[in-house]
Amino acid sequence: MRPVLITGICGRLGRRLARRLHRERRVIGVDRRSFEGRPKDIEHHQIDLRRKKMQDIFRHERPAAVVHLGVMHNPRIDQVEHHTWNVTGFQRLLEYVAQYEVPKLIMLSSANVYGPRPDNAQFLTEEAPLLGGAMFSDIRDLIEIDMLAQSFFWKQPQTETVVLRPAHILGPVRNAPSNYLRLSVIPTLLGFDPMVQVIHHDDVVSAIVQALEPGVRGVFNLAGPPPLPLSELIDRTGRSRVPVPHFLMRNVIQRLWSFRATSFPAPELDHIRYVCMVDDRRARKILGYTHQFDIQDTVRAVDGVL
Repeated sequence: MRPVLITGICGRLGRRLARRLHRERRVIGVDRRSFEGRPKDIEHHQIDLRRKKMQDIFRHERPAAVVHLGVMHNPRIDQVEHHTWNVTGFQRLLEYVAQYEVPKLIMLSSANVYGPRPDNAQFLTEEAPLLGGAMFSDIRDLIEIDMLAQSFFWKQPQTETVVLRPAHILGPVRNAPSNYLRLSVIPTLLGFDPMVQVIHHDDVVSAIVQALEPGVRGVFNLAGPPPLPLSELIDRTGRSRVPVPHFLMRNVIQRLWSFRATSFPAPELDHIRYVCMVDDRRARKILGYTHQFDIQDTVRAVDGVL
């Protein structure tokens, strides 16, 4: 049986996807990190995906599908290393997918590629411009590999290429929205209460599994339960919130960032200032995607519940 190859398998989403798939399909993982608690029937290669050994894996295994979750999102990493890992690594991956005629490629992008902006439409479709890199240097790499995947879609029609752009993923993951909602007292911006969309991490895993079905290709936005104001989302965590003027919050975060006392760069403030919501009707119609977790369960997931 030709395996499913998962890059970034040691991340929380990668591990959950592998555990969902391995009882029905052969799974191979690639990640520089170790895979703690790895099921014995999952093969893990602890390597850098930019190395020559990646081609050896493709040559020997001839995967039936590649799921690319190995995108680096750490804004503190040197920008050259960040770009090389994300863009050069993905370019190599695309070369191997084409050379070894892999039938399916799934790349996990993000709705953040659209960017939170004061002039955004209420709901952005998959055709909306990718403007998230204007203020967020960390997003520029993601936009570049998202566009590389779209180009690959047209250049290599024999491979069913799928790009998934989920809203803010919540769960026991170490991403910005989950970290934000885990703060004991959650700061908001005075005078701003944007509508926000969130999605349970297991709903993202389910969408990836559905995208593995033969015949599925294209770009798909993903969202969870209906959007709600940021203030209500925070209230559902049971935590306190405190409004802070934008100029003061920006200055404080810039100072904390310089002292490495926060993981949030100042441009992240736009996510709690402006709207960036997506229209996911295409995923619901073509993928058959339906979110399984309501807003309360999705919010509780940041504390490891469910």
